[in-house]
Amino acid sequence: MTSDRSRRDFLKLSTAGMAGAAVLKPSPMFANGSPEKVNSPIEVWITNDKLKCTKVNPIAWKKASGESSTTTIVLKTEKKLQTILGFGGAFTDAACYTMNRLDPSARTELFHEMFHPSALGLNVCRTCIGASDYSAEVFSYDEGEPDPDLKRFSIEHDRKYVLPILREAIKQNPDLYLFSSPWSPPGWMKANGSMLGGSMRRRYIGNYAQYFIKFLQAYGAEGVPIAAVTPQNEVDTDQDGRMPACIWPQEYEIEFVRALGPLLEQNKLETKIWILDHNYNLWGRAVCELEDHTLRKYCNDIAWHGYVGNAQMMSRVHDAFPEVGMHWTEGGPDYTNADYLTDWVKWSTVFSETMRNWCQSITAWNLALDEKGRPNIGPFPCGGVVTINSQTNEITRSGQFWALAHFSRFIRRGARRVDSQSAAPDVSHVAVENPDGSHVVVVANAGEARTVTLQSGDVTSDVEMQKNTVATLVWR
Repeated sequence: MTSDRSRRDFLKLSTAGMAGAAVLKPSPMFANGSPEKVNSPIEVWITNDKLKCTKVNPIAWKKASGESSTTTIVLKTEKKLQTILGFGGAFTDAACYTMNRLDPSARTELFHEMFHPSALGLNVCRTCIGASDYSAEVFSYDEGEPDPDLKRFSIEHDRKYVLPILREAIKQNPDLYLFSSPWSPPGWMKANGSMLGGSMRRRYIGNYAQYFIKFLQAYGAEGVPIAAVTPQNEVDTDQDGRMPACIWPQEYEIEFVRALGPLLEQNKLETKIWILDHNYNLWGRAVCELEDHTLRKYCNDIAWHGYVGNAQMMSRVHDAFPEVGMHWTEGGPDYTNADYLTDWVKWSTVFSETMRNWCQSITAWNLALDEKGRPNIGPFPCGGVVTINSQTNEITRSGQFWALAHFSRFIRRGARRVDSQSAAPDVSHVAVENPDGSHVVVVANAGEARTVTLQSGDVTSDVEMQKNTVATLVWR
């Protein structure tokens, strides 16, 4: 059950709103990047303290006055930038455990809302290779005494609730792109002999590459294909031994990619490798790894976390290697934060900044946890994209959920980011052109109420923005 009336409004509008967008009459507004004629109003969806991704009255274009202000967002739609893969969250062991507790009919309804293309349409999601800090227990697929031949390897743990949850999500969205990350190799592959903290032993790198192949083959046989992997979640920390974690020196990660890449080819697996999977401030390490030509033969993507540093650091890597793909693979709220349910502007700003600094996909942290951020074997008080109460199974949607909605509902896979510029204080924005030619701009206002002006060529449109408001604007 849910107590969230806005959710019903969202589901009611999710199909009707997108259908309305689909029948808009196309117009030649953007020939050569300069509108000659406008015959399509801008459709507007709003989230604020009263509305949740709700469609409001459309707004019209008008002839530009020739003047602009600090609240003007200038679009240059002829300038196409990176291609967008999608948006989603993490199917951690804890998230799958929590979702599995729901009555099947309630889970079907929630999964339709989160994953179906007519609703949120989340389509880029993360899984864990063994236990993370958000698991019901510590486990790998080959624990115990050293087993270099991996004769003990088994994904039996995941058959109970992880794989069924993943198959259910794929049923709602067959285009679900899954990538997977380990928090730790099996303990026997590490210097401390434990999955908690410690560092990788170099002599087991080849065995660990085979471990990845076994994982990919086993998941594929279960109907859950994995499109990409990262060698290690957060390569540069062992979290003081408080949770599954593992330090990987830079040269070890390079050596691992050199070992895994040929095995993927030999086994005819098209799974990609994304390196780093850690914070912005490690951009220098990313550059150094990409300079290794043997690594580049098998890897052309970087995974980023947003906990330390700033999004502009990703652009330093893009400047050095403009052909390399970027993916934002982790970030989420704390359930202890007072604004956990209302921080949609914060997360919309984070998502816009990551996209403006070349990310092609955005994946939040745990898709679902209980009201105390459980199950959790680690030290952090993370909250889920949704909370499922452990006693009542009541579902609550976080501010991050509503921020995701403003992106994932409207930006299609294959969209291209287009150039957008503004000097507006406390206003974030990002603009894309969808494969069908429709345009989407997501704007978030963290300051006082104001009018934000959208300008494209010689036409403008004024958007009234209340405080703590996210708006998605869609037109052809």
